[in-house]
Amino acid sequence: MKKIGRLDKPDNFGTARMFSNPILERITRTPIWMPITMFIILGAVSIYFGIEKTSVGVGTAVLLFVVGYIGFTLVEYMMHKHFFHMEPNTPIKDKLQYTVHGVHHDYPKDKDRLAMPPFVSAAYAAILYLIFKLTMGDLAYYFLPGFLLGYALYLGIHYLVHAIQPPKNFMKVLWVHHAIHHYKDPDVAFGVSTPLWDYILGTIPKKD
Repeated sequence: MKKIGRLDKPDNFGTARMFSNPILERITRTPIWMPITMFIILGAVSIYFGIEKTSVGVGTAVLLFVVGYIGFTLVEYMMHKHFFHMEPNTPIKDKLQYTVHGVHHDYPKDKDRLAMPPFVSAAYAAILYLIFKLTMGDLAYYFLPGFLLGYALYLGIHYLVHAIQPPKNFMKVLWVHHAIHHYKDPDVAFGVSTPLWDYILGTIPKKD
């Protein structure tokens, strides 16, 4: 799929109108600080309950937190590659793919559409908590914050990559990596917060 979106080339200055209804249209626009703040608070609350309700040792808690963070980076990669870039071979899939991601490829610098609406983010967090709680019991209190931190960092990095010029330090690699995905080849460089899984799973951009 060498083309994502509906424009012949990305529009770095425009925006799309997704819905004719002004309320629905407003819901599609989210200030980036909102979900980031939400995930950090929920992560902190989860750690608090972990300390208050469990006897998990510090070493185990830190390990769970780190594994949760790494787990998110894998989920980020898989969601981007297999869901956001699904082949739009039916009208329903075409509409879904464009709504959740294709519009971002058409208007990559539309800062209001770099995160899901808050109620969607809250639903994700609730579902994740239930899944982790059912599968790992009280250990979820420490795994979930690592996962949510990964999500918050992903949102922040994704926003900065599209909103500001690349820095003149080691972080520049993330700007270059994501620019290749948007402006050169959308079938590579699916990792946003880290290129780790692109290296492991064979989607790292080839050097010219």
